[in-house]
Amino acid sequence: MTATITVRDVGKWFGSVVALSGVSFEIGPGVTALLGPNGAGKSTLFRIMCGLANPSQGAVRILGQDPRANPSLTRHIGIAPQQEALFEWQTALEFVTLAAQLHGVGGPVQAAAAALATVEMDPRDPRPLSTYSKGMRQRVKVAQAIVHNPTVLVLDEPLEGLDPRQRLGAISFFRALGEQGRTVVVSSHVLDEVERFGSRVLVIAQGRLVAEGDFHRIRDLMDDRPRLLRVGTDQPARVAAGLLVSGVVQGARVVRGTVEVETSDAPAFRRAVASVAREAGARLTEVVPLDEDLESVFAYLLRGR
Repeated sequence: MTATITVRDVGKWFGSVVALSGVSFEIGPGVTALLGPNGAGKSTLFRIMCGLANPSQGAVRILGQDPRANPSLTRHIGIAPQQEALFEWQTALEFVTLAAQLHGVGGPVQAAAAALATVEMDPRDPRPLSTYSKGMRQRVKVAQAIVHNPTVLVLDEPLEGLDPRQRLGAISFFRALGEQGRTVVVSSHVLDEVERFGSRVLVIAQGRLVAEGDFHRIRDLMDDRPRLLRVGTDQPARVAAGLLVSGVVQGARVVRGTVEVETSDAPAFRRAVASVAREAGARLTEVVPLDEDLESVFAYLLRGR
């Protein structure tokens, strides 16, 4: 893989607050997903990658050049930031046309109309951007990011606010751009979205790169961690004892009339819990994971480093 983006030992801090610490990776053509919880440092990393902020340490190269030292690189980079900074009084066509003009695109109005149509927006819409919904504004930001036909696309949470149909369309579009040989970097805090990209994944938590690889490898890492689950039953003591005897859990305790268990083999637990309850003469009312949120997953991955 020829690296389009190279990040080497990048750190960023604001006073005593460390936003990024020792982040290193290379990205080539295709779609790469940056996965992490809110506040993990994804947006800060994107700003540094695009030359909008200086790293406190380390170096970034886009197409072999320092984006901070070479403003001409902006012609090759398309950015859709998470933050909204639209000119509220403009129409979508006026806003994207301005982006085209700033990038020196020939026929800026026609290019803007085509970019808006690509993201399923009507370039003839006369309404100002101030009247647009969150999802519509997101698509306008993507349109201005692609209007100059960039080689590198950096998209910060671009699916936020889109309805399910629009999300599927956007994911297909980003994948098509990657298949054309462009470098597309998309951030998300939603694991299922990342799976649909079918891409390489970088996992960032607490400002550190904690895992990287294809989606299946990341899923395997997450599935290897011990799981905490709550079992609702009318016979909690019997069920807890039965689960311990079965060997599918490493710990079980009765908490407020339910059973909380820890298991390192969630599939085996799910297969065994019903039969354990049946043998105990108990009725199951729920089996609920207690640590399935991404924050707990990232915390687990971070402890392993």
